[in-house]
Formats: sequence, structure tokens, C-alpha cells
Amino acid sequence: MSKLSFDNYVIVITGAGAGLGKDYALYFGSRGAKVVVNDLGSVKLPDGQSARSADVVVEEIKKKGGLAVANYDSVEDGEKIIKTAVDSFGKVDVLINNAGILRDKAFKNLEKSDWDIIMRVHLNGMYSCTKAAWPIFLKQKFGRIINVSSPSGLYGSFGQANYSTAKAGIYGFTKTISKEGEKYNIRTNCIAPVAATAMTENLMPKDLLALMKVEYITLVVAYFSHKDCEENGGVFEVAGSFVAKVRFQRSEGLFFGPGFTAEKFKEEFEKVCDFGGKCTYNDEDETSLSLVLNSFEKFKSNKTCFKPKF
Repeated sequence: MSKLSFDNYVIVITGAGAGLGKDYALYFGSRGAKVVVNDLGSVKLPDGQSARSADVVVEEIKKKGGLAVANYDSVEDGEKIIKTAVDSFGKVDVLINNAGILRDKAFKNLEKSDWDIIMRVHLNGMYSCTKAAWPIFLKQKFGRIINVSSPSGLYGSFGQANYSTAKAGIYGFTKTISKEGEKYNIRTNCIAPVAATAMTENLMPKDLLALMKVEYITLVVAYFSHKDCEENGGVFEVAGSFVAKVRFQRSEGLFFGPGFTAEKFKEEFEKVCDFGGKCTYNDEDETSLSLVLNSFEKFKSNKTCFKPKF
């Protein structure tokens, strides 16, 4: 099996000063890519001094013979981040929308400021960076985008109404721009990772954390970043070395027609929720509206509720 090479790739990674983003940057730097390390944070050095996190990562890449530059802008200023890539290396091939923060509180205690900052970083930041890179990808007819969601965004999580909402929005964004970019060879995929990082070290026992190495997540991101990857619009849970593709499932459902009432819905509710019949999935691109249109003629004949015809 040939080794994935990233020679001549220019890869922008947001939030790359620590955690998963840092590991992505170090990996790509070791595989020949030119890396833009974005982070606005700082870190304490062993001598007690502080330094910009992005600078520390860049220096580590350079010490190992790689090429990298730092960027300290907020992801809300995505055009500045992408400009750093173009000014330094002439182009952008891959964008990894990794930057994220937490402001966890039960909903009853959640302040608007806690909500707003999560939306700004996760959603506005992803939009801003992608919007800036998009014309470049279109022109060169190549681009790879990896968006970072979370299991919280897929399933919800107590105390994370803000974070879960933002991460769910990343799912929707991925599904849409993957469709718009497909004919231009722009592939967009989404991961929902769980790994041993500063964000999770207090949430799991140490023996479990030992199995959740960040390097495993990086290997998945590496494939989605490569020109050989044809997957598009996929959403993947990645927990340590466990990887699974995720899709929404729709029950077979019932079409009630114009005689629909709350009482009728109550009576047939269990059938609506029954997943034992023929189910459909989000990656089939069939919406509930298309099901109604396809079923309307049958309704006019039967004049009663029935299972939609697929």
C-alpha cells in the first residue's frame, strides 16, 4: 500500500495550537505539506515564559524539516487566515475547520453571551474560513474541506445546548456545500471525534483515555484531505481507532391526507414511529416533500392514510 503523500499541498488548520489541531499540523508537516497553523491562544513554556501556541507548533514542524507559518487571527476573520496561506505559499488545497471552544452550562443557567460566543467560533468561524477559501477551490477545481462536529451535535448532550446546536449546524453546512462543490472536485466531509485531549481528560477514566489517542483521529483526517479521497458529504464518528459512518434514518411513515386530525395522529402515532418497515436514509437525497408528491396519486385513489410508496 502506497504511503499518502502531501507534497505540494497547502493545508490550513484552524485551532491548531493544541489538541487535535496540533496533531494534524505536525502530521501534515511530516508528510511534505506546507501548513498554516492558526491559533490565537498562548502557552507557557518550560522556562516559565509564554509564547503564542501557533509559533510553538510552527517551530516544531520546522525543526523536523517541514514548512509552516503561523496565523493568529480569529476564525471569524477567515479571509485573513486564507490570505496568510496565499501570501506564504501561493494557494490553498485543504481547509480543516477545527477551531472550537466550550461554554458548558445547563440551559436554565445559559447566558446569551455563552450562546453567542459558541455560535461565533463554531459556525461563523467555519463559514468565514470556508467562504474565503471557496473561490480558490473553484478556480483550481480542487479542494478538500474537513469540518469538525461532535457526538454532542449528532445526539445532544446535557449542559451543552449551545455547543450541540453549533455542532449540529456544522453537519447541515457540510451536507449542503458538499453538493455545491462536487462538480468542481471539492470534497467536504465531517468528523465527530472523541479523543484524549485537554477538553476530555476530566470526562473519562485514564485507562480509557490511553486508548483514545489523538493520532488515530489524525489518520482519518489525513485520508479525507488527500486527492485520492472521493468521499463527499460524509459524516463520521471517530473515537480512538473506532470509525463509523453516520446517517439519519426515516421511518416508513404514513401519509394522512387532507383529513388529517390530531386525533388521527394520536391513533396512528406508533405506526409513524415504526422503524420495522422500509426505511429511508438522508444520503438518498429524498425529502419528506418528495415522498408526499410521489404518494399523492395513490391518496386520491384510496382516500385514506397509507404507507408512502418509495
